[in-house]
Amino acid sequence: MTKIVDISDEKVNGKLSKYLQGQFSEHLGTGIYGGIWVGKDSAIENIHGIRKDVVDALKEISVPVLRWPGGWFSDIYHWKDGIGKTRRPLFNTSWGGSLESNEFGTNEYFDLCEQIGADSYLNVNLSSGTIHEMTDWLEYITAPVGPMAELRAKNGHKDPWKLKFVGVGNEEWGEDGQMTPEFYSDLYRLWQCFVRQYDPEQKPIFKVACGPNIDDFNWTHVVMEKANQFMDGLSLHHYGLTDLWDKKGYATGFEAKEWDSLLYSIRKMDYFIHEHGLRMAQFDPNHRVKLIVDEWGDWLHNDPGTNPAYLRQQNTIRDAVMAATTLNIFAKHANLVEMANIAQTVNVLQSMILTQDDKMLLTPTYYVFDMYKYHQDAELIEAYSDNGDPLNYTISKKNGRYIVSICNTSKDESNNITIKFGHALSKPTYSKVLHADEMDACNTFDDPDRVKLMNYTDYQINDNKLEIALKDKSIVTMIIPE
Repeated sequence: MTKIVDISDEKVNGKLSKYLQGQFSEHLGTGIYGGIWVGKDSAIENIHGIRKDVVDALKEISVPVLRWPGGWFSDIYHWKDGIGKTRRPLFNTSWGGSLESNEFGTNEYFDLCEQIGADSYLNVNLSSGTIHEMTDWLEYITAPVGPMAELRAKNGHKDPWKLKFVGVGNEEWGEDGQMTPEFYSDLYRLWQCFVRQYDPEQKPIFKVACGPNIDDFNWTHVVMEKANQFMDGLSLHHYGLTDLWDKKGYATGFEAKEWDSLLYSIRKMDYFIHEHGLRMAQFDPNHRVKLIVDEWGDWLHNDPGTNPAYLRQQNTIRDAVMAATTLNIFAKHANLVEMANIAQTVNVLQSMILTQDDKMLLTPTYYVFDMYKYHQDAELIEAYSDNGDPLNYTISKKNGRYIVSICNTSKDESNNITIKFGHALSKPTYSKVLHADEMDACNTFDDPDRVKLMNYTDYQINDNKLEIALKDKSIVTMIIPE
């Protein structure tokens, strides 16, 4: 098939927030320990204990924001156990009952953010913590003077850090609290009063309230009705599955029907954003309150032979297609969705990076983020996603350049697209494709470059028309000067 897209009027439809390409790292499996943190005395090259190869890779994709420390883990996390020279270990009841050393804590997290150039997003402990504990934490991070600032200086960091986002609780409708939306709304109204910026030179903290369990539209209605005036964002979590929750399917060796079922699940993101947006608009018609999709991605069975609670899964060209499709959905709803954080950055779920001792590889999903980074803070011209169409795309403009990203979700059919611009086009300055012949093609430590970006030349420019031919299961990004 050939799809025709006419953007000759070049109407701007909003701005693509750079935060749509955020990351999420939780204390889970080897996501932090071994994945990000190896310690200052490790033989693995590191910067203050943080893996240099991981830092370099994350800098390359321009990570805009990093959510931490959870997730589920955040609701058993007590930050004072993770500062100073002597740290109190924690039994991680959230994920596998492993012993959490607390070697990676607040100071290390902000060091990581500074090294990769990302803004900070803390999820505070609402379920088992206290308001006093939270306010001490915020003071420790942002206060230029005072007792917590003195404690921070004693621990090696004199100046306050910049704190951009704070999430008040995580999935409080589930095992984090089993709360009703009415109870959570009242609790949120109380806690958010004390989410304060202690540094007068910094902007107020962006406050994110706990949003619904996937399609719990009543939760969104109640929380927005009771507390919308006290929040800047409302969270939403949605993971792609190949079947039921307890029949997720595997990352590799899957049947063709599992490609289709995972794609169907991923595309539900479009529906969820639309429907929750309608409920939000009842109380906030101008969308001052933004939707924050701070957990998303493919959640499949753990790799055979690994701890099920560590959620380590391979990452294939299928995951790359799902990631591109989801990013195009976020672009479609750019007027509402301000931030999205894929789960998770290293070694967990749909990760950017896999590590094994001193080895590191980049996943197919990493390369999607590498292509899509050019859309960060660009003007949106058009974005498209539809359940019945194998093609979805984002077209934006930034610094006098068009950025065109197109995904062919078909597992076995090529598809073409023709885009009509308002004037004659120049030659692309960037043209890359991600493609693999096998449905479950992936990178391994024996073959780390099996799926990677390649130069893309299968296009034609005829005056104002850009004609692109896409192989099955492929993603293309092109940058064309105005």
